[in-house]
Amino acid sequence: MSTSHQPAKRNKAADDTIARLGSTYFAWVNEHPDAAATFRHALHELMRDAGVQFDRVDARVKSWTSLKEKARKTRADGTLLYHDPWHDIKDILGARITVLHSTEIPAVQRLLADQFEVLRSVDKAEETRVAGGFGYGSHHLVVRVEEQSEGLEDYAGQVFEVQIRTVLQHAWAEFEHDIRYKRASEKLDPRVDRAFTLAAGLIELADQQFDQIATLADPQERVNTDVDAEISPETLPGILTVLLGSQFPLSRAGDYRFLTELLRAHGIEVVSEVAELTNPADIEAVSNTLNYPFMPGQVRIMDDLLLNRFGSEHIEKTWDAGNRPGVRRKRLTSRLALLRGE
Repeated sequence: MSTSHQPAKRNKAADDTIARLGSTYFAWVNEHPDAAATFRHALHELMRDAGVQFDRVDARVKSWTSLKEKARKTRADGTLLYHDPWHDIKDILGARITVLHSTEIPAVQRLLADQFEVLRSVDKAEETRVAGGFGYGSHHLVVRVEEQSEGLEDYAGQVFEVQIRTVLQHAWAEFEHDIRYKRASEKLDPRVDRAFTLAAGLIELADQQFDQIATLADPQERVNTDVDAEISPETLPGILTVLLGSQFPLSRAGDYRFLTELLRAHGIEVVSEVAELTNPADIEAVSNTLNYPFMPGQVRIMDDLLLNRFGSEHIEKTWDAGNRPGVRRKRLTSRLALLRGE
């Protein structure tokens, strides 16, 4: 007995919506063939005139293929996510501003707020942290062109999205997109996630250092300690790789939560305080005195540097950290005796 295969049922409502979107899209593109260049030039001049230190400005009109794919996204019940995609999708026209260091991001935000009507502002890095992730850093603004928006008077009322990133955030995001999303059909080595986390920590530290350098390089500005990055289990691998070099290997990912607890027990919560703890003289003294039979990982050497700095206070404040507090107290006491030459 033969069976017939019925073709997949078309969603006529969705097809009609996409057809209307296509008509609107191509009519707009034909009417504004230089839109991307116009927005790029206007934003570039705005940044330059305002004295903002930026790297570059890019702008693009979303391709029809990309727009159609996004417009066809549906909810769990099968209805279109964007009922009126031409007005609901805010990044049909999009721009990206990359700055040299993160202290310029608020300046760009203020400048855009002065020039355009800000409809929405989202800190993607904060969203990622709240969701329990780590890595992607970018500020997204949805803005509307106003009549006084210089260079864009012909586009009054046009809504577009602006992404603001540091050059390092941009490099990280572009590389991750290339590896993780363009190769979504491939099974990636699990070490890729760990490497991206390490890279994200390095980038956060590097951005923080650029902020410090920019402040120190301006003789009229005093050092702003507010830009000092706060440590976390996610950022510590990258931070310590920079501070310690390649001499001490990465520890297990879960151990950095333990190390964060040790550091915070002594009020060490920002990068500059970690840097002060990891000075070369103390590292050499601890390494020579303890004469490690193995190359200690980052967490171990940091624990010993804390023990060397704070002595018995470190034992009393952290003996119950980790899974085996009784064993930890004994080991710390023995190591402290060696460090003190007892």
